[in-house]
Amino acid sequence: MKQKERKTVKIACMVAGILIFTMALASYSRAGECQDWQSLHPEWIFCDDFEGSTTLTGQGRYFEYDSAGGAFTLVSGAGLDGSKGMRAVWQQGVVDAGSLKLGFGRNPSNGMNKGIRSTENFKEVYYRMYLKMQDGWQGNPGKLSRATVISAGDWSQAMIAHLWNDNADHLLIDPVRCVDSSGKVSCVGYNDFSGMVWLGSRSGITPVFDSTHDNQWYCVEAHVRLNDSGQSNGVQEFWIDGNLEARRDALNFVGTYTAYAINAIFFENYWNAGSPKRQERYIDNIVVSTERIGCMDADTTVPLPPANVRVQY
Repeated sequence: MKQKERKTVKIACMVAGILIFTMALASYSRAGECQDWQSLHPEWIFCDDFEGSTTLTGQGRYFEYDSAGGAFTLVSGAGLDGSKGMRAVWQQGVVDAGSLKLGFGRNPSNGMNKGIRSTENFKEVYYRMYLKMQDGWQGNPGKLSRATVISAGDWSQAMIAHLWNDNADHLLIDPVRCVDSSGKVSCVGYNDFSGMVWLGSRSGITPVFDSTHDNQWYCVEAHVRLNDSGQSNGVQEFWIDGNLEARRDALNFVGTYTAYAINAIFFENYWNAGSPKRQERYIDNIVVSTERIGCMDADTTVPLPPANVRVQY
C-alpha cells in the first residue's frame, strides 16, 4: 500500500472513532444525567437516573419502595439508551405493579423525611420522568403519578394533583382540594375520598397508550403550583416531549391553608381494572425541580462531521 493510501485509511479510522465516541458520549449524557446534578442544577430538588446506586430507599432517596412482589424492579438495560431503569411487569388481571414514593421539603411525617431539602416549603414544583410501554402494549394503565401536600403524620392530605389516565389512551390531569372553607384539612388519612373536592380534569392530546405509540420513550413533565392563600391562582399542567398537553389554571387547591406545601410525589403502577395481559412498561430519569426541566433530546443530538476540513500530509 502506498504511503498516501495508508494515511488516508488512518484518517478515515480516526474520523470513525471520533464519531463512535461522540455517539457514546451523547448516550452517556442521557443515561448519566444525574452526575454532579447538585452543582450543575441548583434549582433541582431531586434527580435519579438509576445509575449510581442500587439502593432505592434511604437518605436522599425514596422513603418507600414497593416492588409488588418483584413486579417493579431496577433492571439493567431497561432504561434510556440501554441503561438501568425501572421495569413494571403486570401479569394478566393484576392491578398493582409497584410504586416509588418520594418525600421532600418540610414534612410532618418523620418516615417521609429523607433529608431532601427538608427545611424548605415548595409551593411550586416541576417533575419529569421518561416513560416507555413495551412493544405490543395494550390498554390504559390507570395511575402514573401524583404530587401532594402531606399535612399530618397519618398521611392526611391538603391537596392532590393527579396525573393518570382518561380511559382513552391519554394521560389526564385531575386536581383535588382537601381543605374546607375555614382552612381546615378535610381529607383525614391517605386518599380520603370523602373529603375531596374535585376541581375538574383535563385530558392530554397524545395517545401514549395506543398501539402506535408503544416501544418508544416519552419525556413526561408535570407542573403544579399551589394557590396563594384565599385566592384561585393555582396551576396544574403537563407536557409530553416538550409540547403542552393539558393545563388547568385559576385553581383553588388549598384555600387559606399554609401549614405545609408540596412535599411528596408518588410514582405508581396501579391499573384499576387489571392488565388485559402480561406486559411491561419502563420509567427512567426522574427529576424534581423548582423550575422547568425540559427534555434531554435537544441537548444530545450527535453533531454532523465538520465540513471543509483539509488534512495536510
